Amino acid sequence: MTATDTGLSRYHALFEAVRSRKRSVETLKGADQFVAWGALKLRQRKSRLEVLLGWAERVDQMAPEIRSLPENALDREIEELRSVVVRGRASHEQILRSMAVIREVASRATGEEAYIVQLAGALALVHGRLAEMVTGEGKTLTGSLAAPLLAWRHRHVHVFTVNDYLAERDEQSRSKIYKRCGLTSGAIVQDQSPEERAAIYARSIVHGTPKQITADYLRDQLMLGRIESAWTGWQKLGSNGPLVPGLQACLVDEADAVLIDEGVTPLIIARSRREDEMAPAYLKARDVAQELEVDKHYTVDSMRKRVKITAAGRAVLQSMRVDDDEQWATARRGEELVRQALVAQYCYIRGRQYEIVDGCVVIVDEYTGRFLPDRSWEHGLHQSVEAKENVEITADRETLARLSFQRFFRSYKFLCGMTGTVADSAGEMERVYGRPVTVIPTNRPIARVQEPTRYFKSADAKWSAIVDRVRSEHETGRPVLIGTRNVEASQLLSERLEVLGLQHSVLNAHHHEEEAELVAKAGHEGAITVATNMAGRGTDIKLSTAARAKGGLFVVLTEMHGAKRVDRQFIGRAGRQGDPGGAQIFASLDDELVTKYARPAGEFVAGRANFEELTGSRLAEWVFRLAQKRSETRDRRGRTQVMRQDDWVDRYMPSV
Repeated sequence: MTATDTGLSRYHALFEAVRSRKRSVETLKGADQFVAWGALKLRQRKSRLEVLLGWAERVDQMAPEIRSLPENALDREIEELRSVVVRGRASHEQILRSMAVIREVASRATGEEAYIVQLAGALALVHGRLAEMVTGEGKTLTGSLAAPLLAWRHRHVHVFTVNDYLAERDEQSRSKIYKRCGLTSGAIVQDQSPEERAAIYARSIVHGTPKQITADYLRDQLMLGRIESAWTGWQKLGSNGPLVPGLQACLVDEADAVLIDEGVTPLIIARSRREDEMAPAYLKARDVAQELEVDKHYTVDSMRKRVKITAAGRAVLQSMRVDDDEQWATARRGEELVRQALVAQYCYIRGRQYEIVDGCVVIVDEYTGRFLPDRSWEHGLHQSVEAKENVEITADRETLARLSFQRFFRSYKFLCGMTGTVADSAGEMERVYGRPVTVIPTNRPIARVQEPTRYFKSADAKWSAIVDRVRSEHETGRPVLIGTRNVEASQLLSERLEVLGLQHSVLNAHHHEEEAELVAKAGHEGAITVATNMAGRGTDIKLSTAARAKGGLFVVLTEMHGAKRVDRQFIGRAGRQGDPGGAQIFASLDDELVTKYARPAGEFVAGRANFEELTGSRLAEWVFRLAQKRSETRDRRGRTQVMRQDDWVDRYMPSV
């Protein structure tokens, strides 16, 4: 590449970066929102499921002709279609033929022949939809059929997934398809230099995680500052342009995890504000907090993770005020430090929200059970947790820029995605991202048998029943996958299984390095796998012949989640592609879901119960439905609040 070409490429990246930041994403309200919703529904009619399936059938009918093409003739066909799509002049028939050609390219490159439903899913993506495809239905192949068409049309496509391993794996396995289609590809992962990242972002299709790509985009915005045009930016920055050449199009794998679960998580660029001069203040706040009495000096709202200091508590703190201590010279500062110490003590539990790894507090993703080693809580909370655990207190940091993932994804000119469970959130996806949801049918009928939920009065009775069920299934040779909500529960269950001599594997944040290997073995005869929600995101559990003969994978869910779709996601590990399988949920009135969102109702039912097992009790079932509904409502309100904050920042603070 010549110096002139490099300069033009850098200028183009700068031009697209400036244009992307000006893209309006303000949330519509009132009549405007109603009109936009009506327009969306009208557009949906042109690509509804039955229409997509009809198009997929027509693509399939082209297969014999295209399959008969020799290699050089296929290359000519690819180039002709690519040139038409790139110029934006492709007819509907040419789009369908492009899909048929890409399907043949994928077949020759990987040996994978796309089913009709996968073609329908790919066409849904091309038309800007969010496709729900059941676990095991081949979302990776579906995405690789749509990505080339999107890259032809939009020049650059970002393919998002949940971790670096999957981003690198998917890019490597799909690169032959992309290359045959005249496209370049790469994966953005940890530990790459800025020069390496710039070269990858310049390619047609870029695989990566929201964290990696959003962080690079946010650093670009800090560098650009208040630049309003590419020309002024070129004069100011010269060849040191942005890494990310704008936000053109994105395809989001595991869309529910990325757009909903992590959607409100802010990506923050920060720098150390001071060393550890605040460490004594956090330690003192911890000691003071331990002397206070709950309900007398403070109250705890565990659901909202809040602590309120009472008047009596303020009086105690006032008596401890030290005028020559900078951090305790004012009552308000001292009270805030103690309040954070109490929040850390009661609302952030080791094994649930965090773990201690190599003497450091590491946040655990509550949805996936994965470690988030490069993240920390704000406003002194992280330091308060460190003081609670008696580990080294890290330096407080000053926020330079922040951006929610929700705001980031709404900045793309074109957005589509796929996941196993998004239909339950279809209304929110339409309202927030303006993307309709399509539920793609399975290639084969689902053979999984889901047994009725078993309810228990106490957690101990529930765990005993779970262990008994696991033992009975194991004795038949059937593989069992046991899902827990957090690391703490997975370790507790592991100890119970060890006592009974049941050999098993544990997959949680402590064992994430062996994830692919453990998931691959989970479908073997007699295998027992204990896992947090991270199990199998992006990796299929394939049954051995012997395991299939024993009835397939049996999934045990040890607790209901705050969102029903998360339960569905884990249960969907069994019964992939028409395989046999089974699933059952076990729940107790001591579970976190009930204690946080329906404690009075749970205590009422427990008080009336004469037996430990409450299976069949309509009251018990009602309590869990109520708790789950309240949890989903609270999370949805939180995401709406973040969206309003994003709109306010866009309006009154347009530069990052």
